[in-house]
Amino acid sequence: MKLILTQEVSSLGAPGDVVEVKDGYGRNYFMPRGFAIRWTKGTEKQIDSIKKARSVRDVRDLGHADEIKSQLEALTVRVPAQAGSTGRLFGAVTVADIVAAVKAAGGPDIDKRRIQVDQPIKAIGPHEVQVKVHDEVQARLSLDVFPS
Repeated sequence: MKLILTQEVSSLGAPGDVVEVKDGYGRNYFMPRGFAIRWTKGTEKQIDSIKKARSVRDVRDLGHADEIKSQLEALTVRVPAQAGSTGRLFGAVTVADIVAAVKAAGGPDIDKRRIQVDQPIKAIGPHEVQVKVHDEVQARLSLDVFPS
């Protein structure tokens, strides 16, 4: 089955890419979750608009990616979260919370799908997350989670 990806799927492709997958995988996984649409001659025209939208969000080149990496690594992002008296959070710090905190700290706009959190952040204190700025460039982002 030929599909056009509408979102980035790790190890498969980026939005606008045409991929070939097994029928059941496409019909039962990608299409219901909105990760892809079925490829037809009519949807071929949508590929250009998907790729244009992706190019606006994406990093221009490797030099631009290094610039964003240096901006992110220079920031110390403070993330407010509700916590108990023992320092344990009520819930966890989400990727959306991190994006909002980076923007509030004066950092660059980041797509939330580019942030990789290895372990859920459920305690007050310093934490580190990875930001995949470009295919070849990853930045370490320092977070300081404090009780609000």
